Amino acid sequence: MKVKHSLDYQLSVLILKQVPNQLPSPLDQVFHALADPTRRGMVERLVRGPASVSELSRPLEMSLPAVLQHLQVLEASGLVRSEKAGRVRTCRIEPNTLRAAEAWVTGQRTAW
Repeated sequence: MKVKHSLDYQLSVLILKQVPNQLPSPLDQVFHALADPTRRGMVERLVRGPASVSELSRPLEMSLPAVLQHLQVLEASGLVRSEKAGRVRTCRIEPNTLRAAEAWVTGQRTAW
């Protein structure tokens, strides 16, 4: 970073120090998860019913580890939960989390 004046540098440091170091809210995590088209496709599939990881990965042109990373983001957001039975991991949608995001969007419509 090239600093023209020391005051510029001090001001930018001051501004950075005022930004709180916060964890993303649950709603932020949901919208982050839904921001990716691959994850939205997985959610669309899971709305129709539970699916194994291999079922979810079939239509996707990516490696299984990449699919698992997407699923981790969905699970961390609370949109999806999974359980393992033997060698098969089955994923399900968490409708209450999806409803919470829908409620937020619905609430914003009054301002539009």
